[in-house]
Amino acid sequence: MKHKDGKPGSQVDKSSRAVPLSIMVVVLCGFSFYLGGIFCSEKERFLIKEVEKPIQSPKESSSSPLQIKSVAFQECSREYQDYTPCTDPRKWKKYGLHRLTFMERHCPPVFERKECLIPPPNGYQSPIKWPKSRTECWYRNVPYDWINKQKSNQNWLRKEGEKFLFPGGGTMFPRGVGAYVDLMQDLIPEMLDGTVRTAIDTGCGVASWGGDLLDRGILTMSLAPRDNHEAQVQFALERGIPAILGIISTQRLPFPSSSFDMAHCSRCLIPWTEFGGIYLLEVHRILRPGGFWVLSGPPVNYKNRWRGWNTTIEEQKNDYEKLTDLLTSMCFKLYNKKDDIAVWQKSSDSTCYQQLSRPDAYPPKCDDGTEPDAAWYTPLRPCVVVPDPKYKDLGLNSVPKWPQRLKVAPDRISAIHGGSASTFKHDDTKWKERVKHYKKLLPALGTDKIRNVMDMNTAYGGFAASMVDDPLWVMNVVSSYAPNTLAVVFDRGLIGTYHDWCEAFSTYPRTYDLLHLDGLFTAESQRCDMKYVLLEMDRILRPNGYTIIRESSYFVDAVAAIAKGMRWGCRKEETEYGIEKEKILVCQKKLWYSSNQNSR
Repeated sequence: MKHKDGKPGSQVDKSSRAVPLSIMVVVLCGFSFYLGGIFCSEKERFLIKEVEKPIQSPKESSSSPLQIKSVAFQECSREYQDYTPCTDPRKWKKYGLHRLTFMERHCPPVFERKECLIPPPNGYQSPIKWPKSRTECWYRNVPYDWINKQKSNQNWLRKEGEKFLFPGGGTMFPRGVGAYVDLMQDLIPEMLDGTVRTAIDTGCGVASWGGDLLDRGILTMSLAPRDNHEAQVQFALERGIPAILGIISTQRLPFPSSSFDMAHCSRCLIPWTEFGGIYLLEVHRILRPGGFWVLSGPPVNYKNRWRGWNTTIEEQKNDYEKLTDLLTSMCFKLYNKKDDIAVWQKSSDSTCYQQLSRPDAYPPKCDDGTEPDAAWYTPLRPCVVVPDPKYKDLGLNSVPKWPQRLKVAPDRISAIHGGSASTFKHDDTKWKERVKHYKKLLPALGTDKIRNVMDMNTAYGGFAASMVDDPLWVMNVVSSYAPNTLAVVFDRGLIGTYHDWCEAFSTYPRTYDLLHLDGLFTAESQRCDMKYVLLEMDRILRPNGYTIIRESSYFVDAVAAIAKGMRWGCRKEETEYGIEKEKILVCQKKLWYSSNQNSR
C-alpha cells in the first residue's frame, strides 16, 4: 500500500474567450478532458475493489472507512508447510557460500510472493501447554526425523510414540542442562540476583539452555539459522521458548547495541577467530558494558578435550591463544573459567576503549559515522563499537536489577524524539489499562492457552510489561522505519527485534499464539501492502491462535474482509475509551487441514 499523491482531477477553464481557437487545440483539449474523466473514475473503482492496489492515507481520505471486497485465499501446496520466505532452502543455490551468506535473509521479490494459506502438517493438533511443553511436543506438529537421528545420542530430543521428548541435553551438556547452568551460576554470581536478565544463545540447538533459564528469571533470545539441523527454532517455539531465525554472517544481527546482559555459545560452530574476529565484534556490539560472553566447547579445556575434537593439542592451544588475544584487543577480560566453560566480561572502563584510537590498534575503534544501533540489513564492520559515554546507566552494574528495571525509565529514552521519564510513565499506565480491557475481550489472555506472543509494532514494550506476571513471553518488534525504541525495550529487561513488515518475519509457520498490533496499518499503509502483511500474520499464527488488531476505524472493516478470506473469525469491539476513530478487531484463526493430499 503506497501513499497516493492526491486525487486525480481535471480543471475547467471558466473564462470565455472571444478570440477563436484553432480546431486542433479544441480537439486536443476536449480529448484530454475526456480521458482525464475516464482515468479518474477508473482509479476510484480500483481503489475500492482491489486490495493489492495502492490506497489513500486515512489522513487524506474522506471519513468513510476503507471498503474491500472479500476474496477467499487458496491453500498452498503441502510442500510449503514449513515455508520461511526469506530463508528458503530452495533458493540457497542463488547465493554465495562465503561465510554462509546463503543462510541470511533473502526475501522474494513481489512477483514471487505467495498469495495462499500455509497448511499445517497432517495430524497437526493444538500444541501442548506450558510448562509441560518445555519437555515434550507433538511429533506431527514438527515432523522432522533427521535431527532426532543425529542428536538423540546427545539428548537433544528423542521420539517416543506420538511425541518428541526433550531431556534437556546438549552437545556440551549431554547429562542435562540443569547441572550445566548450575556450574555457570557458580562462575557468574550475577545470574542469581537479578543483575543478568537478558541473554542471547547463538547456535541454540533446540533451546534447552534458554528454556532452563526461564525458571531462573533470565529471558533468552535463542538464535539459529535454518540449516541441516532441521527446524531448531521451530522446535524451540513449539516448546514455548523465545527464538528467532538468524545467523552471524555478513550482516549485523537485528538488535541494538548494548542490548543483552549475557551471550552464550555452546559448541555453536561459529569460527570466532576467523575473518579478523568480525563475529566476535558483533557479539561485542550487542553485549552491554559489563556483560558476559560464555563459551563452552573448543578450544576451552583443550588440554583434556582435544582428542575428541578431531584435531591436535597444538592446534587447539593456538586457537585458544588467538581467541584470548582477540578478546583482549576488544576490551574483554577473562572473568572465570572451570572445566569446559570460560567466561569473559566486556569492559565498562573507558580507558581500554580510548586505546583503540591508536593508529596501530586492531581491531580499531569504529568512526563516529558508524551508527551503533543500525541493524537492519547493515553490513558487519571490522571495528569496535565503543559504548556511548553519555549514558551513565548503560553498564550492567548500573542498570537496576530485575524486576526493578522494568519500571525505571532508561537513560536511552532521551535519544528518542519526545522521549522522557514522564512519557515513559504515561505509556506504562496506558498499557496497563489497555491490557486490562484486552483480557475482558479475550479471556484466554493471561491463561495457559496463550504462550508465544508478538507485539508487532511496540514503542517502549508497555504491552509486554503489563503481562510480565502471566505465563507467556512477548517478542517486541520495532519497525526498521520507526523511531528506534528497541534499546529502551532491552534496557527494561525485555527482548525484541527490528523488522520491516513489508517482508516476512524470521520464524517458521505456526509459531505464535497471539499477534498484537497497534495502528500498524495506519503507520505503514504507505509502504506495505495490507494483504501481504495479513497473509504473513496467518503464516506465523498457530491454528486456533488469536490476533488483537487495534486500528483506525478507517482500516478495521477492510482488515476484517481480508481476514474472512483467510478463514479467520473476527469481531469488532470498542476500545477501553469507546472512541469512534479507533476500534479493536479480535480474531481467531481456524484449524484446517490441506484438501490436497497428493501435492507433495
